[in-house]
Amino acid sequence: MKLTYLLAAASLLTFAACENKETPEVQEKINDALDRRPNEEIKDAAEDVKDAVKDVGDEVKDGAKDLKDAADDATR
Repeated sequence: MKLTYLLAAASLLTFAACENKETPEVQEKINDALDRRPNEEIKDAAEDVKDAVKDVGDEVKDGAKDLKDAADDATR
């Protein structure tokens, strides 16, 4: 019986030692996942625009590489 009490006390001390260490960045990600950020629609739209611009940049980069390769092939 003493062992049970000892384990229970150790468990309670362990749980009491745990701290909630949410940084603002973590809290922002949680709120984003749960769609409860202030101005959620505006922030989502801005994130979509950012992703689209990145995709366009990648496409331009790939197109420039293809154009360079075609020019190299044409000059051989």
